[in-house]
Amino acid sequence: MQQGDGTEAQVTWEDQQNINRFGRLNNRLHELQDEIKLAKETNENLDDAGNELILSDEDVVRFQIGEVFAHMPRDDVETRLEQMKEDAAKKLERLEEEKESILAQMAELKKILYGKFRDAINLEED
Repeated sequence: MQQGDGTEAQVTWEDQQNINRFGRLNNRLHELQDEIKLAKETNENLDDAGNELILSDEDVVRFQIGEVFAHMPRDDVETRLEQMKEDAAKKLERLEEEKESILAQMAELKKILYGKFRDAINLEED
């Protein structure tokens, strides 16, 4: 592989493994971004459902379980909603932590690969 200054840089097996690892991390980053978007939408939907439940004055409300709506006591629905909100928040936090970890790993690989190949390799997305 020719570098920008005209010298030839050999791509070793280790370099190729680093490039492949960067590619896998980049793919996982894109998947995580989609999952984070869905998790945020879920959190918003659960918040909206909680707000609607507060506004409701009925003792028995319809609660969706899978694809079916069931009539449940309001207190049970409130409890379930709170549990679902906690679970969704934990999932979002876990996804955000994984995203930060991947970004850190990618930054380290960029430093290594750009250090060796300089402008002969492009790891940026356009």
